[in-house]
Amino acid sequence: MPYYLTHKNVYKVVNYFIMKNSIKILFILIITISYFSCHNSDTNDDTVNIDPLEYYEALNVSYGSDSDQKFDLYLPANRSVETKIMILIHGGGWTSGDKSDMNDFKDYILQNLPDIAVVNMNYRLADDITQPYPMQINDITTVVDYLKNKQDDYVISDEIGFIGASAGAHLSLLWSYAFDTYEQTKMVCSIVGPTNFTDPAYLDTTDPVLQEILDTYGVDASIEFLEEVSPYHQLTVNAPPTILFYGGEDPLIPTSQGIFLRDKLVELGVVHQFTLYPDEGHGWIGLNLLDTTIKLHTFIDTHLE
Repeated sequence: MPYYLTHKNVYKVVNYFIMKNSIKILFILIITISYFSCHNSDTNDDTVNIDPLEYYEALNVSYGSDSDQKFDLYLPANRSVETKIMILIHGGGWTSGDKSDMNDFKDYILQNLPDIAVVNMNYRLADDITQPYPMQINDITTVVDYLKNKQDDYVISDEIGFIGASAGAHLSLLWSYAFDTYEQTKMVCSIVGPTNFTDPAYLDTTDPVLQEILDTYGVDASIEFLEEVSPYHQLTVNAPPTILFYGGEDPLIPTSQGIFLRDKLVELGVVHQFTLYPDEGHGWIGLNLLDTTIKLHTFIDTHLE
């Protein structure tokens, strides 16, 4: 998975996991992080009268009764009702992963896009008993509603963006295209996210890895159900600006997942940007990582700030 440039060329490479089977993803992360003044840990976030002139941080804010229903909140100093929110959605094949996997994205935004609030969320994980849909979509809705209800306390806008990685990218796209009732989403980013479970690359596959992905999200499901949970089939002319990044040698996400969605975005006239790195897999570093950094930063600047 891509991550971004650091300040004054000081950076390090870090690994984190976003899919099952411990797939390593490399990121570039700034070594020196600004020291922030306000920090709350493991809180229900009942705080009121937060000073909008000061930076505010609350970790593990509960938004439901399940232990996975928590998010980390980062509010910039000098914010106003115009301050937009970036929501980060981790990967992990819908059955694993943690919001900490997205800390590199969070750190980059806080350091380089300091006028944006950040929410880094966990969601309930699927297992043999509990299916990912609609549970995980419902969790995103609950977080968005929570933020909307806390607008006055936080002093923020109700306009949001999404950055999702792999399974988190799928959830980000699906929610933005099909469940954003009030059209709050101003941009959505998919980094190697599944988009269409009716793609022959999945339905006709004999590859056990691809079959495992499809089984997780709808074993023996009808085509109607697979369309319902596929961002490709939920895309309309009203979709928010969308930026997509894919690797041509990705063993988990067929290239067609990005290309077909790009073609439909073109057909419907939705603002978008698509990048395919032909020789990359389920993550990349080096010059392609730099390219991703620049493009995503610019896209956020244009559509969210």
